Amino acid sequence: MLSGLTKFYVGNPLLALGFVMLAASIAGFVVQAIGLRILKRLVRHFTVTDSLVRSTSRPMRAVMPLIFLQIALAALPDELVYGGRIRHTVGLLLIAALTWLAICCIAGVSATIVALQPINTADNLRARAIQTQARVIARSLMGLALLIGISLILMTFPEIRALGASLLASAGLAGIVAGLAAKPVLGNLIAGLQIAVSQPLRIDDVLIVEGEWGRVEEITGAYVVMSLWDQRRLVIPLQWFIEHPFQNWTRRTAQIIGSVFLWVDYRMPLAPLRKQVERICREAAEWDGRLSLLQVTDADQRGMQLRILVTSADSSKNWDLRCKVREGLINYVQLYYPEHLALTRVSCAPGGAAKSTATQEV
Repeated sequence: MLSGLTKFYVGNPLLALGFVMLAASIAGFVVQAIGLRILKRLVRHFTVTDSLVRSTSRPMRAVMPLIFLQIALAALPDELVYGGRIRHTVGLLLIAALTWLAICCIAGVSATIVALQPINTADNLRARAIQTQARVIARSLMGLALLIGISLILMTFPEIRALGASLLASAGLAGIVAGLAAKPVLGNLIAGLQIAVSQPLRIDDVLIVEGEWGRVEEITGAYVVMSLWDQRRLVIPLQWFIEHPFQNWTRRTAQIIGSVFLWVDYRMPLAPLRKQVERICREAAEWDGRLSLLQVTDADQRGMQLRILVTSADSSKNWDLRCKVREGLINYVQLYYPEHLALTRVSCAPGGAAKSTATQEV
């Protein structure tokens, strides 16, 4: 029987090759389909494993047939027409499919971790920290897997491998140029790992960057996307956060103290204003009950500067609360103490001429 198969290979090489490739591919598809169905039943009660199986089901449809195809082609005679080229092509496809499988595995684990740690809760500090680490590390690992896959594919070509060896042997200027060209990429990669480990910023953190207020919407392997308050997007390279200072309003907690400034005349009584601040804060849903304080922080020939400190659970609520306090105090002074608003003082010179000494508006 073996001699008959050999004669068939020799007499009909292309037909034999096509038959072997078709049979191996079908066998790979069948094994993949049966194995996937069994695995789904076995791991359906385990969240992480189930997500991993589902995320790798598509690349496995390519990996299993290619593995069977590679095994079948390796068993064929070496003198088969186009056998070497076909084996090489299948090998390249297998490396590409395995790279795809590795990337899908990393993405599946990362997606599962993100799903298990939702950030749409009141106390989401730990969840944001875990999500940031998972996403940044996953993107770094996916980039590394892609780089390894491309390197393995290139190494299968003897011409390119020889060229690479010659370049390494004479890599004086070429090495410097390549290093300079790769510096931004490597810098962002290292910065991404630093951010994932030390976490100076996390997903959904509130930052002040270059005078812009916004929330961290996305952290990729190369840059950070901030969603600004007016629906714009600010894109900053990862390395920038390592080399420049920035404000993080939610580093340890989202709670924040906000200030409101108001100028009034010296004759304005402070006790009614303090009661009004307390009343406004009690009626405001944005106040967290920690602090509502009115103080005189400055005084000059124009009048008194009042500073009102109020607290909220996060910066968005604090902004709305500050606006409510400011509007409420202005309305209160206008209604009950209009004569105590900051005024323009005028002194009369001995000759009867009037001279303005100070002007201040609310």
